[in-house]
Amino acid sequence: QVQLVESGGGLVQAGGSLRLSCAASGRTFSNDIMGWFRQAAGKEREFVAAIRWSSGNTYYRDSLKGRFFISRDNAKNTVYLQMNSLKPEDTAVYYCTARSGGPVVTNATLYDYWGQGTQVTVSS
Repeated sequence: QVQLVESGGGLVQAGGSLRLSCAASGRTFSNDIMGWFRQAAGKEREFVAAIRWSSGNTYYRDSLKGRFFISRDNAKNTVYLQMNSLKPEDTAVYYCTARSGGPVVTNATLYDYWGQGTQVTVSS
């Protein structure tokens, strides 16, 4: 059974940083694309970042480039999202997701597995 378990969310002041973790288990993810999406209250889920597990190539939402960084630890089967210079508009539930190969896409419906989400709240 595939499991994606997020952790690391919380309350932070504007300008602060958080690192989210996603522990993946249940199968081999070496051919997968691992991603992070977020969903703010009353808004649609939106793409944040993705990483191709095999190559380590990374992809970002344009507006988040330079502030958010995605990485993975093969030994721990864990994907991270480092978020810096956080803004109140970054407040959302952040979800870890996996897509079984193929191109990197920003459409949430094309991802196969999802974690339960972790809340990130940025206060002004």
